[in-house]
Amino acid sequence: MHYKRILLKLSGEALMGNQQYGIDPIRLKEYAQEIKQITEKGVEVAIVIGGGNIFRGLAGASSGMDRVQGDHMGMLATVINGLALQSALENEEVATRLQSAININEVAEPFIRRKAIRHLEKGRVVIFGGGTGNPYFTTDSAAVLRAIEINADVILKGTRVDGIYTSDPEKDKLATKFDFISFEDVLQKGLKVMDTTAFTLSQENELPIIVFDMNTKGNLLKVVSGEKIGTKVNL
Repeated sequence: MHYKRILLKLSGEALMGNQQYGIDPIRLKEYAQEIKQITEKGVEVAIVIGGGNIFRGLAGASSGMDRVQGDHMGMLATVINGLALQSALENEEVATRLQSAININEVAEPFIRRKAIRHLEKGRVVIFGGGTGNPYFTTDSAAVLRAIEINADVILKGTRVDGIYTSDPEKDKLATKFDFISFEDVLQKGLKVMDTTAFTLSQENELPIIVFDMNTKGNLLKVVSGEKIGTKVNL
């Protein structure tokens, strides 16, 4: 395998499948099977999932809710998604641990860096829930932060689009795809890969990001094998 240890970032919306909200059990099973494929090849897998399929703190704030309260609700939503993915992975007989940045000891381990690394070394998938544990930070920031902390080789951002384009390919038919792009070019062109805080943190720590279509069967295995799938952001 081209990458030994990865951080897979999934959006909460990805878990909705074709539903309007919530968690699609079919999509969840598909993701679990994709992740199982790469663990069987010896890849160490950590995962961060968003919570947008359940609640978005920013959306709550825009309708008059206190932003900090809204963000805490969003963090709890990521733990719900983490529990769902943990269950799906265990149904596929993949050893999994859920760690939360917010202490919920009855359902998840607290995030402890050394313990997370030890789980990975033992071949367990580690899901990081609760974001960073702080309001005003997105799960993109949580993904980059955890990836740096566990010394991941790469961040794999699984989306429904097969890479980074000059503009939104779902709205602009003339949009063209990048196979490779530098951090600097992403910022200069104003392309939305991750929020600025997360993206800058990744750039400063020289941590590459690959954006790829997670919904195409076999793509995750192809990416960790080093095939040119999606778009790679590097220095």
